Amino acid sequence: MNGEPAFNRQCKTVLQQSRLFRRVPDELLDEMLTGFRRDTWRRNAQLDPDSFQERFYVLITGRVEVSRVNPQTGRSITLQILGPGDGIDVITLLTGDLHAIQPMALEDVTLASAPVGEVRAWIERHPEFNRHFLPYLGEQMRLMEDLATDLALYDTLTRLARLLLRHVRHGHPSSAPEPPHGLRLIHDMHDETLARMVGSVRQVVNRHLQHWRKSGVIHKHKFRTEIEDLEALRSYAEGNAQQGKTGHDKHQVS
Repeated sequence: MNGEPAFNRQCKTVLQQSRLFRRVPDELLDEMLTGFRRDTWRRNAQLDPDSFQERFYVLITGRVEVSRVNPQTGRSITLQILGPGDGIDVITLLTGDLHAIQPMALEDVTLASAPVGEVRAWIERHPEFNRHFLPYLGEQMRLMEDLATDLALYDTLTRLARLLLRHVRHGHPSSAPEPPHGLRLIHDMHDETLARMVGSVRQVVNRHLQHWRKSGVIHKHKFRTEIEDLEALRSYAEGNAQQGKTGHDKHQVS
């Protein structure tokens, strides 16, 4: 990224804090950054999957929703919400095959991208990078396993609780007694988006969220959702709470 020192510094800061690059030595990270270019996507931009066969993108600012869509029905399910430091479409990077996903920018985003061939060379040449790329890949696989497990084995209420728990932001100032727990990446999501993430519909998700707000499990303030009662949410995620209180059949999975 020659000629963009400010963005170069921003990229380095984000990558040093990311799961994928955070332990890469400074000199290697600086070398990698010379191969990146700056890209921007506007809010609601839907990206052509073909582009991921040519370049590997890493988010620097903003969020991207990655979905799969049934072309016959138009129904979709969200596979991932990606944030700063995340790589987009690692599968295409590894296989080279076209991947039928639909990434969409949830807000204006900035990215750093490099040619796919160059990133593959990093994986082959630099064990320092590879040592962290493989655990990152494993984490992405585990998240897909969690999604498949949730859809196959749990009802909507449990899936929603498990989704929120996976995005709880841990770590609060000790001076604040029992502070609410903020959420990462999904803190301001509309009910429609959350429904796509749990394989349900907006009306069902809205009913569960309204029940949790009334019972003090969650709190919404200035469009940000926070967890007030983490133990209660864990109980819902484990299927131990009294689900009938929401008026929703325990075994409904729509």
